[in-house]
Amino acid sequence: MVNIQYQQRIESTLSMVPVGVVVSYGQLADLAGLPGKARLIAKYLKSSETQINWHRVIRSDGKIAFPENSEQANDQRRRLLSEGVLVTNNRVRMASFQWQPDMYTLLEKLRY
Repeated sequence: MVNIQYQQRIESTLSMVPVGVVVSYGQLADLAGLPGKARLIAKYLKSSETQINWHRVIRSDGKIAFPENSEQANDQRRRLLSEGVLVTNNRVRMASFQWQPDMYTLLEKLRY
């Protein structure tokens, strides 16, 4: 179980990720003030009952974390494609689609 403070940090940070971009588990952890906690992010997203933008979180190498052609991978791929994120062979090109928060977001919105 992920403690409530971590849950709030994860949800708050993930809610800032805009349509059309993705973050890695590690990047989300760093931005949420939880460096080195990528697995905690994955654990929370897997168990969370809240409707957050889970589909915008992928592995650092750009791959969708679910097994290829699984129901979850297909759902994530559909959601990303509907937002304009190109998914090829279960992979997103991070150089093109990784969220790069601007300085205002980093300094004023992300308070962790």
